[in-house]
Amino acid sequence: MTVVDYLRFVGALVFVLALIGAATFAFRRFAAGGAVGGLVRSRRLGIVESIALDARHRLVLVRRDDVEHLIVIGQADQTVVETAIRPPSRIIPAGETRQ
Repeated sequence: MTVVDYLRFVGALVFVLALIGAATFAFRRFAAGGAVGGLVRSRRLGIVESIALDARHRLVLVRRDDVEHLIVIGQADQTVVETAIRPPSRIIPAGETRQ
């Protein structure tokens, strides 16, 4: 192999990596949750916290439009435990007491 072959190989590698980078940028920019039409959309739905109760059930705190809902999720059923929970204005770390 000559030096020209090595340069051609390095050039092709750089070109492919640039294409991968451009595709990644485009996916992040235009995929769901990204900027759409120049507007940045905020997420309305999210999981605040989740904990396993046993091998088949999870307790999930879901936030929708600044209102939280407590749900027990099992393999075949879901139960709403509490709804319309207002999130605390300040979360108190473990070990700290309220004043």
